[in-house]
Formats: sequence, structure tokens, C-alpha cells
Amino acid sequence: MKFSLFLHMERYDETVSHRRLYEELLALCDLAEEGGLHKVWIGEHHAMEYTISPNPIALLSAVAERTKNIRLGAGTFIAPFWHPIRLAGEAAMLDVISNGRAEIGLARGAYQFEFDRMLGGESANAGGKYLREMVPVVKKLWEGDYAHDGEIWQFPVSTSVPKPVQQPAPTVWIAARDPDSHNFAVANGCSVMVTPLFKGDAEVADLVRKFEDACTANPTVDRPQLMVLQHAHVHTGDDDWQRAAEGISFFYRAFGTWAGNKKPPVNGFHKDVPPLDTEKFPDLAPDAVRRNMMIGKPDEIIARLKSYEAMGVDEYSIWVDNSLSFEDKRDSIRLFIDHVAPAFA
Repeated sequence: MKFSLFLHMERYDETVSHRRLYEELLALCDLAEEGGLHKVWIGEHHAMEYTISPNPIALLSAVAERTKNIRLGAGTFIAPFWHPIRLAGEAAMLDVISNGRAEIGLARGAYQFEFDRMLGGESANAGGKYLREMVPVVKKLWEGDYAHDGEIWQFPVSTSVPKPVQQPAPTVWIAARDPDSHNFAVANGCSVMVTPLFKGDAEVADLVRKFEDACTANPTVDRPQLMVLQHAHVHTGDDDWQRAAEGISFFYRAFGTWAGNKKPPVNGFHKDVPPLDTEKFPDLAPDAVRRNMMIGKPDEIIARLKSYEAMGVDEYSIWVDNSLSFEDKRDSIRLFIDHVAPAFA
């Protein structure tokens, strides 16, 4: 099983500069490169200080120029917000800049908040149709001349300029949860990224089952890769889990505020993240977060990850967006690199 980081710049305090957050993100990516991690993932979000990355190409290009080995995952482009020709060309340019280290993730989108601002208020539930049309079109554009007459996009003969360094193409990943999205990904030769969110190992097992069912349903397709994205924090002290669990609990309460979309943020911030209500949201209580997320001492983390590996998980991505300080994130990643990853060498 390979390991990666999944991160953005995240900002909860307007007194912290974007430049400082950018430099801290680069420092974590440097740490991942030096520690031999397989990949770093950065996604796409708009108009929210909570997750800052209006285009993953920009940040990943900066990482590419200061690293040599680590692979660079766009995790993920939000398909409804892109034109296929632009996405194919920009993704290929990242592959050129990184000399063949790019991997391209695509998703349907999740926040109605973003659809209200980026797609004229169309329902986020409609994002799937954009994703299903986008994937084969981008692959065709990477191959050469292609004309398209689809439900959403129509264009005359065109091609991706530049072309990817990797041939026949960079790995394409699809963010999937339901069986249909798993089946679409596998049928189209795409690898699959899943997240159990704040659920535990039973949810991971269920997501793996959906992936394996999709592989069984598409026997003529080579088995793609499966990645699990999950919040993880490694510590050494007996009580160190508490701060991590509280930070991740706050992150998910902020996630719920953005997803609820009940009132607009102020200058990119939501100041009304609700206090913890364990009766209404028992999964966000610190002890439940500790149990369901990958929080623990190195030997505890190794044991759980071994069970994921036995399920068939190919890549485990540490979700670093968690409202914790840069120092907390850095120290946890160092512990993971030094004391967890070697068990999987």
C-alpha cells in the first residue's frame, strides 16, 4: 500500500496571511517528498477560506518545481466548472511541468454553495452528468483530434495542447461513493478514490465492496487502483489524541455549515460553526472521532492500515485539512513517515 497527503490551504482566522499558508503548504509537501511518500493531492474549491485552491494546477506546479520524485494529484477537478478542452490542456501542462508525475482526479462537485456561484445555481445533484460526459472527452483529446457533440458540450475538431508526457495518458481518478459512480469509473478505465468521511472501518469495508463489485461487473477492464482518503493523525503521548479529535470534529462541523448553505459567508468566512452537539451528531464527539478516524500511536495506526491493505486498498491518503496548526500537522506527518510507513516498505 502506498501513502499520500491530501491537503489545501485552510484559513479560519483573517489575521493569518495567505502567503503564510502557502509557505506552510509547500513545507508539508517538501516533507512528503523528503520522507518518500508516493503522492500529494490538492483539489479545487471556490470562494471559501475553509479550503483554498481555486485551481489545483497552480499549487501543484509550484510543488513540481521544488520536487523530483513525488507524484502530483489534482484531487479533484470539479467537472461542471470546466470546459473539456481547457481541462485536457491544463492537466497535460501539469504533466509537462512535472515531467510525467501528474495524476488527474475528477469529481461531480459537492457544495451547492459553489454551484450557486460557478454554475448559475444549478443543482449540485446535476454534477454527475457533467462528470460522465467529461471523462471520455478528456481522454480522446489527449489522444489527438476529436470533435464532440454532447448534451453539455459541443465543439469542432480539436485536440489537447500540450499532450501529456505520460503515454498513453496520466492516471485518471474518479471520486465515488454510490455503486453507479464506482461502476462508471471502472468501466471507463479510471481509478477510484473514496472517503468514509467521519464513519469508521465498516464504512471503509462497504466502499471497498462497492469497488470490488464494479470490478466484477467489468471483467474485460484491467483492475484500476483504489485509494482511501481519511483524516489521520499520529501521536505519541497517551492524551495527545484529544486535540486531534477536537480539531477534526471542528473541521466536520465547519464542513456541515458550508454544505448546509443556509446563509452566505462573510468575506469567505463562516463565523457561525455550531458548537458540538453530541446528541444530534454523536459521530463528531471526540471519542467517536478517535475511534472512527485514523488517530493513534504508530503501532495502532499500523494495525488498522494493515487491515485496509488486506481489504485491497492500494493507496491510503492522509487528509491533512483538519483545522489543526501547521506544527501539529508537520509533527504527525513526521511520525507517520518515520514510524508507520516503514512497516509497509
